[in-house]
Amino acid sequence: MAERPDPPEEWITRIDAVLTALPECVRVPAWTGMSWKVGSATVAHVFGGEDQLIRLVLRAEPDEVMALQHLGAPYFKASWGTNVVGLVLDGDTDWDEVAELLTDSYCVQAPGHLAATVARPLR
Repeated sequence: MAERPDPPEEWITRIDAVLTALPECVRVPAWTGMSWKVGSATVAHVFGGEDQLIRLVLRAEPDEVMALQHLGAPYFKASWGTNVVGLVLDGDTDWDEVAELLTDSYCVQAPGHLAATVARPLR
């Protein structure tokens, strides 16, 4: 079995800066890579795959999942959960877009009273 690469610390730091600024969102080590949770709900998970690619998976509204899935690479629909979408991170990643997706994911996963305190990105 191939080794899974660790996500670059710079990328973890970028994701962390967005998510830990949101109410009660915390960074926690995952089975591989790093994840962020609000309560027991996972907001995002970044990890390296056996194919040596770094992926970020998160939650999105159903219409957003469909739109991202149809865009194709670097986006993909995860094989689990109806609202799980991901993207492959690389040197060309649009970190402003990632910040918007992370904020949306938080709002999907957070309890309503917390999500209501966050300004959602306009699309």
